[in-house]
Amino acid sequence: MSSTHSVDERLPLLRLGTLGLQHVLVMYAGAIAVPLIIGRALKLSPEQVAMLISADLFCCGLVTLIQSWGVTRWFGIQLPVMMGVTFAAVGPMLAIANGHPGEAGAQLIFGAIMGAGVIAMLLAPLMSRLLAYFPPVVTGTVITVIGISLMRIGINWVFGNPVGPTAPQIVNPEHVQWMASITEAAQASGASISAPPAGMNIAPSQPNPLYASLPNIGLSALVLLSILMVAKFAKGFLANVSVLVGIVVGAVVAVSLGMMNFDKVAKASWFALVTPFQFGTPVFDPVLIFTMSLVMVVVMIESTGMFLALGEMTHKPVEQADLSRGLRTDGLGTLIGGVFNTFPYTSFSQNVGLVGVTGVRSRFVCVAAGLILIALGLIPKMAALVESLPTFVLGGAGLVMFGMVAATGMRILGSVDFTHNRNNLFIVAVSLGMGMIPLVAPNFKQWMSHTWHPLIESGILLASLSAVILNLFFNGASKDRHDSTQAAHMHSSH
Repeated sequence: MSSTHSVDERLPLLRLGTLGLQHVLVMYAGAIAVPLIIGRALKLSPEQVAMLISADLFCCGLVTLIQSWGVTRWFGIQLPVMMGVTFAAVGPMLAIANGHPGEAGAQLIFGAIMGAGVIAMLLAPLMSRLLAYFPPVVTGTVITVIGISLMRIGINWVFGNPVGPTAPQIVNPEHVQWMASITEAAQASGASISAPPAGMNIAPSQPNPLYASLPNIGLSALVLLSILMVAKFAKGFLANVSVLVGIVVGAVVAVSLGMMNFDKVAKASWFALVTPFQFGTPVFDPVLIFTMSLVMVVVMIESTGMFLALGEMTHKPVEQADLSRGLRTDGLGTLIGGVFNTFPYTSFSQNVGLVGVTGVRSRFVCVAAGLILIALGLIPKMAALVESLPTFVLGGAGLVMFGMVAATGMRILGSVDFTHNRNNLFIVAVSLGMGMIPLVAPNFKQWMSHTWHPLIESGILLASLSAVILNLFFNGASKDRHDSTQAAHMHSSH
């Protein structure tokens, strides 16, 4: 009988490559979502967004290699872990992008990410001791708010963004012409009318034909229907990649209808190195670094639960030293992300679930998947192909991906005792309300200092702080690590 643990088993190359490709396909749609969201929010050019996607795929692969293979005794938990960009950081990054579009915003984002990565590495040894402050009532609430917050993005992908070219209403050209004629008449010599006040603008009043276009809605619905049909009737591997199948179906139909073209793909090169600091020298703003560090605390707590669940699934107990290496790699991956023009990293829950579905525990499967991701990141044509996808094609998939996050949080909350401990209801109710404030009343902070806007613009952070504080107030700190492991099992099973 072999003494090699199943986690350290080296499989035949062909099987290793096939299983690694499966992990890549399961995570691909989620992995590229954040670069698309932030790149477009920053109003970057299509070429720059494609570069973000290439950098993200490259860093996904690199950090996955470090986490699953292990580098020195300080980095890598050496379990079958796939690393990808966390959705938890989207809120703060969108706030920065909306306030500072273009390369200036990118410099602020990447500076905050690098600073948070360093802080996360320093905090890693302490995080396992903080697990008691994140029982299922907190973890489930936070994950639910993450999903609900992200749902807005998926809905905007379907119908159009509320501002910009796809805003629901646009300015009536006749009104613009009238304003111009009044201004011109007021400037004429001997004019008897006054010029319009400085800063006066015509309010949008005409429906925008680009918003909620019926063909776009129909194609989003087709993508959603395709995903649901695959999830319902497909088995095994195909069922695990239902989101990707839906996107492919939507892309094929979009091409056939002339709603998508490959001009950008044709212009992109076959090979290009991913180089650091493409947007210039990062800007290290203390408040933004603090905000992103709070996100990393949430990310590392979630990763801790994932690692504990994965240890049980692979029958390899995870000790505190293992947790420190894994969480330190979250920080290192985030630092690498900032350097290479991409975003904070965490373990991907759908891939943790895939380990349970397939029963394959070898970490070298994820090593193979990491190598595949690096290869994809070095092929700009692949990134350009992804960037060519119309947002309404991604819309149907976005509803599933982001809704699944919210549903996972609700599933974790299902394990919470609300019958004998009514105080848990207060924790969830108030924290959900706090998380909804930026979504329902986005201008709530208009009279507050702009210095604190990035900190309070994220409903995820508000909900996290509220849930932790209220849980401490009502319940104190949990001493049972099993609670977080149980929550992690539920999160990883979707």
